Amino acid sequence: MIPLTIARTAATALRRDRGALALGFILPLAFFTIFALVFGGRATVTPRIKVIVADADHSRASQALVRALSAESLTVETSAPGHPERPVEHTAATAEAAVKAGAAPVAIVIPRGFGEDAVAAGRGAARPRLELLRDPSDPIASQVVAGLLQKVVMSALPELMAERGARIMDVLAGGFTPAQRARVEGSIEALRARRPAEGGGEAGPGAEALVTVAARDVVGPGKRSPMISFYAAAIGVMFLLFTASATGGSLLDEAESGTLDRVLASRVTMGTLLAGKLLYATALAFAQLVLMFVWAWLVFGLDLLPHLLGFTIMGLSTSFAVGAFGMLLAVSCRTRAQLGALSTLVILVMSSIGGSMFPRVLMSEAMQRAGLLTLNAWAIDGFTKVFWRDEPVAHLWPQVLVLLGAGSALLAIARRLARRWEEA
Repeated sequence: MIPLTIARTAATALRRDRGALALGFILPLAFFTIFALVFGGRATVTPRIKVIVADADHSRASQALVRALSAESLTVETSAPGHPERPVEHTAATAEAAVKAGAAPVAIVIPRGFGEDAVAAGRGAARPRLELLRDPSDPIASQVVAGLLQKVVMSALPELMAERGARIMDVLAGGFTPAQRARVEGSIEALRARRPAEGGGEAGPGAEALVTVAARDVVGPGKRSPMISFYAAAIGVMFLLFTASATGGSLLDEAESGTLDRVLASRVTMGTLLAGKLLYATALAFAQLVLMFVWAWLVFGLDLLPHLLGFTIMGLSTSFAVGAFGMLLAVSCRTRAQLGALSTLVILVMSSIGGSMFPRVLMSEAMQRAGLLTLNAWAIDGFTKVFWRDEPVAHLWPQVLVLLGAGSALLAIARRLARRWEEA
């Protein structure tokens, strides 16, 4: 009976401790759901890879290749966005610029003369050449597109080679009879009918021999440690959130000890107090980011010095946003125990869908959009622009605007919730 009583007492204590209940039951379920959505096979929809195609040839072969790519699980963009009435077709230069800017992870450039080379390839000529421009921060996309290229070549080009060969044979043989011509045309139509227009089927043997695919990295070439900035930002932002939460928790300690009442009884207002706490949290978070990136520079070769301005802008914006987030968490709770449970749950969920635990490119489109509701995603995107894409500081305005706006909104909500201490 005594063991049963002890067990019942422990269960009652757990039922009263909402923080422990959340950590013990809600957090595992939340993480299981997130990982199932990202890696659960049928539980998620594989995101369609966006591919930019610059067709400089405009031949039957190149157009057939573009149609075949569009039939696969790809989102093929041949025209630059922003010109719905008069589409402006992508060129090799605009395709490369789009990949550098992160508009797409892969671009395919079909050069002039591709169609002539394609139909001549069956007669021993040089293989036609395609250029694959890729962003190595998304290696999965480039590998998938390279594989699909070899597949769709067999669905787009054999009929053209057969048609060209039939015309040559017609001339050399002195002309086909009507029966022979009908048989040849029937064979070509059979080739067209076997094309996997629905995206099914496999590339037959020899597909790789039909074209040459020259892959080239257009983002991050020559960098010693190209992905270090991503990991520094991803891990750094997650731990900044924990630090900001702990910093904001000093409000709860002061409220419990009675110090807060004495402070508010003086000339210090709650708004002034929150501003001071936020200033300290922002400075502490920025110092942690500086330490993280300096360590990455000294030990892992991060290219920090040429990007100091961009780092400073993104670091201060991120630190302000996470500081305000910590203030909001603190004023939303009554005790330190509640803050510890709530902050652990919220921060880990935010970090998992926001890209701090694994890249968002691995997620479905719906999960990637959900990640934009987190501070992690915007901070990581901003640091990626600075260190990975080498974009100018002016291009950081979306990330800076969102982080500063989110921080201001979170601080305003925290100020309103903190009225309970003024009214007490």
